[in-house]
Amino acid sequence: MTPDTPKGMRLHIGIFGRRNVGKSSLLNAITRQQVSIVSEFAGTTTDPVEKPMELLPVGPVLFIDTAGIDDTGALGELRVAKTQKAFDRTDLGMLVTDGAWGVFEDSIVKALKESQTPVIVVLNKTDLAAPSSELLARLAAAKLPVVPFSALRGEGVLDLRQAIVDHCPPEFIANPDIVGDLVGPGELAILVVPIDKEAPKGRLILPQVQVIRDLLDNDAMAMVVKERELTAALEKLKAPPKLVVTDSQAFLKVAADTPPEVPMTGFSVLFSRFKGDLISQTLGAMAIDHLKAGDKVLIAEACAHHPIGEDIGRVKIPRWLTQYVGGKLEFVTVQGKDFPQDLSPYKLIIHCGGCTFNRKEMLNRILAARAAGVPITNYGLTIAFSLGIFERALKPFPAAFEAWQAARRQ
Repeated sequence: MTPDTPKGMRLHIGIFGRRNVGKSSLLNAITRQQVSIVSEFAGTTTDPVEKPMELLPVGPVLFIDTAGIDDTGALGELRVAKTQKAFDRTDLGMLVTDGAWGVFEDSIVKALKESQTPVIVVLNKTDLAAPSSELLARLAAAKLPVVPFSALRGEGVLDLRQAIVDHCPPEFIANPDIVGDLVGPGELAILVVPIDKEAPKGRLILPQVQVIRDLLDNDAMAMVVKERELTAALEKLKAPPKLVVTDSQAFLKVAADTPPEVPMTGFSVLFSRFKGDLISQTLGAMAIDHLKAGDKVLIAEACAHHPIGEDIGRVKIPRWLTQYVGGKLEFVTVQGKDFPQDLSPYKLIIHCGGCTFNRKEMLNRILAARAAGVPITNYGLTIAFSLGIFERALKPFPAAFEAWQAARRQ
């Protein structure tokens, strides 16, 4: 992957610790660049600083340098709140300490372990003092990997890189497929890509590009057509495609034009599996049947794009859901990192495909919804359900299809 690898496909490495333990110096040392401002004064880092880079053999990673977890005062509380949000998108945590260990370090370890995030303890500033035997024994008893480090001298960089490789989640060494496993080497997928105001001029949108690349990586073939060209494309083929994938907005037309024996689904449904939890979001879509007029629905978008007149999240999904329910619903839309902490007012959460998120952040949102007892689904599943083609869109995914069938029988 190149430096242009989308942020959501990178291993997110969060750097946590107290103020002035050398988090920013560590980031500068491991990236060999002056990424973060370094000062002898505590609290220099305010908003999390992000640095993408290539780290072999893991590949593309994103370092997140956070503010000190022990920051104080009104402004400090805001900084700590932003640091705590970084936990949600961290795939691998680095806890940096200059030898001190107490409630702050324990809270970081606890937060990372609760989200099943591996953590590496970096004992920084070893040029000033060696870590105490008591601390080393405590970390060994907790089975925490430890890397002695000196950002000032650049010592421990190679050991830290090796620790990242040793402890990063296995899916970042063997990347999961988006669609290639559903198609297979030498087989063809037809991708239906409407060209409308949502598509950037001269480019395709990110999920479409990622699906094409995934097919090529799996030695499969991709044919890209607009929705009105699908019938002609199918007629020209000597053999039917292995799969048809469509933009969710064209679900009805594509479902009508695709022969019933040809599997069909949507880009957003693929990304529910790739970035989130397809079974959970499939079951979440079933809550649409229980919505009634006046219910509050949260629509969450991963990116902060400028909405157009017929925006999918603000206009089309609300319209289709209102028609399905037969009464007016209350819709609340959030973008980017602005995901509410209190989800209890909502009867349903509808998330975009999350193409700009990493999987960890999507899973944390799904877990937060589950903890609040609020069903969560995504754009493509919602559209398929409300338009009556849910079964068709799910059939390429046996586990999710069977979970849906079992839930219907209950």
